[in-house]
Amino acid sequence: MSPMVPSSSGDALAARLSGLLDSAMDAILSIDESQAIVLYNRAAEKIFGWTAAEVLGKPIELLLPERFREGHAAMVRRFGQTGVTSRRMGDGTVIKGLRKNGDEFPMDASISQLSLPEGKLYTVILRDVTERVRAREELAAFAAEASGVREQEKTRIARELHDELAQSLTALKMDTIWVRDHLGSEPSAAAAKLSEMLAMLDAAVAATRRIAADLRPLLLDDLGLAPAIEWLVQNFQQRTGVACELDIDEDLELAEPYATGVFRIVQESLVNVGKHARASRVQVRVAREGAEMVLSVQDNGIGFRTGAPRKPQSIGLVGLRERAHLLQGRVQVASTPGEGTRVEARIPVQEPA
Repeated sequence: MSPMVPSSSGDALAARLSGLLDSAMDAILSIDESQAIVLYNRAAEKIFGWTAAEVLGKPIELLLPERFREGHAAMVRRFGQTGVTSRRMGDGTVIKGLRKNGDEFPMDASISQLSLPEGKLYTVILRDVTERVRAREELAAFAAEASGVREQEKTRIARELHDELAQSLTALKMDTIWVRDHLGSEPSAAAAKLSEMLAMLDAAVAATRRIAADLRPLLLDDLGLAPAIEWLVQNFQQRTGVACELDIDEDLELAEPYATGVFRIVQESLVNVGKHARASRVQVRVAREGAEMVLSVQDNGIGFRTGAPRKPQSIGLVGLRERAHLLQGRVQVASTPGEGTRVEARIPVQEPA
């Protein structure tokens, strides 16, 4: 006899119904007016951990956390009085179930009622949504972290604009006023001041280009992806003194937004190395493997424990994951203290038109 058939009838129709309900992927259980379990399919056995033999005839509260039992009983009674055939349980929120081992889990559930000569029968169809809720929570945490990363980036750019451009322009304005006032009386000093101003203007132009490159890599637009990444690696070596080996196909081209995404992921990975790794050597690989772009940046630096409480470099890793996530990709980080760090991103890409 099927574990979810409450009677001992050998009727063919009952057997067919039993097989149908036992093949369902969702848990299906029924309770009578006293809220005792009278129907319990195999999916319910799998989700709750109780066998049908253990729960048939037992109160439904066996499957609910204690704090929800009284409220659930009242809800079923109110539902029975409404006359509504069926509705979703939980008023739009995820409700909790209780497994045999004492673990609570979130579930989606709907309830229906059927009037029989012996009384009302309430049937609940439910699904374990643990993974969906966990994914939603992770997405919310990811969004909060990504927002924090964006705000940090805006703060950094604002600081650079203030510290480099605004201060330089203020100094140039003051020097211009000085030259205007002393050009006739001190021509040699004015000429020297103009030379200083030209040097300051050159520095301001360089700073403007650098800040603009951080906002949008113009080299990527002008020359393409491979030359832009080559420039990125050379610039990293010049700024940090860290030897950097690049493995990339010279003819590699990608359509947008993939080209910019790949460029930024390599750029931010190198920034993380420069800030935190204390490395003497870095290997960068950008290659196409089937329908995926594979980007890896590996250093021989100090490394870190990936499961440890958040370190400064983890903020940069959140930015990498955000960029990969926006392109339907993923990022893996492997690191061991004293043995360096390897960051690998895999991004599914489409052929350029």
